[in-house]
Amino acid sequence: MSEKMILIPGRSSKQGTSLNQGKLKDEYKQVTTTLEMNSDDMKKRGLIDGDEVRLSNETGETIVRCLGVKPEDLPPGMLFIPYGPPSSQLMASDTAGCGMPLSKHMEVEIEKIST
Repeated sequence: MSEKMILIPGRSSKQGTSLNQGKLKDEYKQVTTTLEMNSDDMKKRGLIDGDEVRLSNETGETIVRCLGVKPEDLPPGMLFIPYGPPSSQLMASDTAGCGMPLSKHMEVEIEKIST
C-alpha cells in the first residue's frame, strides 16, 4: 500500500564531498540513494533502516533505501534525499525560468518494496 508524503531534495555535506570523488563512485551512489525519513513515520509504515522503498509521482519513479532520523530533525510527513540521479527521476522539466527544475515540496507516493 502506498502513501503520499512530501519530498525535499537538496544539497548535503556528504553529497558534496562524495561528488568531489566522482558520480560513478560507490560513496556518491550510496549517499544519493539514501532517503531520510522521520523515524516515527518509519515505525508507522513498518520500515527499518536499509529497507527499500519506491518513490513515485506523475513524472517518474525511483527506488531508494530508508534511513530514520530523529523526529525533531525532520517533521512528520516529510522526506529528504540528496540531489542525484534518483531525485532527478522525480523532477519535471519545468524550471519556472530559473534554469533549475522545480524540486521543493514534491508530493510523492512511498511504497515499501517487498523482500
